[in-house]
Amino acid sequence: MKTSEGEQFEQRRNFEQMEAANLPVVNEDSSSPEVKQLYQQFREDFGRPLVPGILQCFATHPPLLLHMMGLAKSMLFVDGALDREHKEMISTFVSATNRCDYCADSHAYSFRTNGGSAPALDALLACDPEGPSLKAEERTLLRFVKKISEDSHAITPADIEAMRLASWTDLQIAETIHVTALFASFNRVVNAFGLPSQEMLKLFQQTEQRHKDSAAHA
Repeated sequence: MKTSEGEQFEQRRNFEQMEAANLPVVNEDSSSPEVKQLYQQFREDFGRPLVPGILQCFATHPPLLLHMMGLAKSMLFVDGALDREHKEMISTFVSATNRCDYCADSHAYSFRTNGGSAPALDALLACDPEGPSLKAEERTLLRFVKKISEDSHAITPADIEAMRLASWTDLQIAETIHVTALFASFNRVVNAFGLPSQEMLKLFQQTEQRHKDSAAHA
């Protein structure tokens, strides 16, 4: 089930107000004028009423928050060399590998709302790059992502060539490296601050079931 960004964010709005277990994040009530302005810019740029917890982590250093918002807008949450579905595939797999419940859940949600299948998601959350529900080129992609995540010093030209043989372009390979490495950082920030899962995948599954039930009774 693929939904619009507006529908996704409307569904998410009650799942973004939270407290971090380990270190306080910067909520809007206690934020500086600079951070308040950046939060408002985020709402305008992304059409979302609430600021995600991970950005409230970055807001402890406002210049970092500004740069992360730029990354989100220009690279992470848009089609690029990789389409959005494959970016969410990578971010979900990496986050599950790093045992980041917050990121694995939110990007599993985004993977499904951007067209990813439930069987493919099962493979991602199980950190299984060989899942039979994945396409052959996606298995090659995830093997590469796994090696970046767990053994990056051992990457060789042969790994790049395997990606090329699976029809991934050099720009797509580069973007895969960037997204994988960025989420390695994001996961550690979130885990160290102690952000809990928002249970957004559960929300998606409930919404999907309601749609099925409505269709069955139509």
